[in-house]
Amino acid sequence: MAYLLQQLANAVPLATLYAALAFGYSLAFAVTKRADITYGAIFAFSGHLYLLSAHFGWDRLWLTLPAALGLGAVTALAGGAAAGLTVGQVVMRPLARISPNAVIVASLGVLMVLMEGARLASDTRELWLPPFLNRPVILWQAGGFPVTLTRIQLVNAAAMLALVGIGYGVIRHSRWGRLWRAVADDARAAELCGTSSARVFVGAYAAAALYASLCGILATSHYGTMDFGAGLLFGLKVVLIAAAGGHDSPLRAAAGAAVVGLAETLWSGYGPIFWRELVVVSVLVLVLVVSRREREVP
Repeated sequence: MAYLLQQLANAVPLATLYAALAFGYSLAFAVTKRADITYGAIFAFSGHLYLLSAHFGWDRLWLTLPAALGLGAVTALAGGAAAGLTVGQVVMRPLARISPNAVIVASLGVLMVLMEGARLASDTRELWLPPFLNRPVILWQAGGFPVTLTRIQLVNAAAMLALVGIGYGVIRHSRWGRLWRAVADDARAAELCGTSSARVFVGAYAAAALYASLCGILATSHYGTMDFGAGLLFGLKVVLIAAAGGHDSPLRAAAGAAVVGLAETLWSGYGPIFWRELVVVSVLVLVLVVSRREREVP
């Protein structure tokens, strides 16, 4: 029983990470209507900026660890959001108007630029953060088996849940949220009603980039580093995990992604890890194919 509780506790950080990533991805997907792996590239790019800036603050500016981490977080947040805003305005919006399928190809090009830029900036060195907030917190104990999570895991989980909650409140109760829903439902009809679909498109893409950047910072703080191949891996994975709940609803996408995170963790605890990615991705592809077929039924 205690082992199962520990596995469920272990699932919380991953499930909340997937939920926040899927929520942000759905904001952009609602206006592009195409799979876009740029989101994963911005996630990894912000993590690399966080590492590079924190190391610069520690090694060159002689800052304390909290100050260096703060510098890294601000730089990563600004860089990731600026990258998303630029890509949405200059690349994705013009292509979405001319040929929506070109968004998929362009996203691969943007991913290569961001990932290679991060690799060259770090001289292909894998940077690591020093451990912090890693003291375990006992959540439950019985029979000498404590169920624990570290402080950084609890902080990250709370922050990512807050991101989902705040984002849902904005899209449900704010003026921008009403405009976003209108453009997501029918951009042409929204234009006829006086809404600037281009402005909403770029705003949604920038909001998604903000989510990716925040998740990149939190994930890097938890794991201590960000792999150079994480952009492609998470770019493809987010497309699939968001489909578990449905791309058309950010909240449902977040819920479905959380279930995927729980399933991955339970598989790691009880099944062969070697087959985990294959099984999870295969199931997600099946869900995506079935859900698409259901949407196409008149």
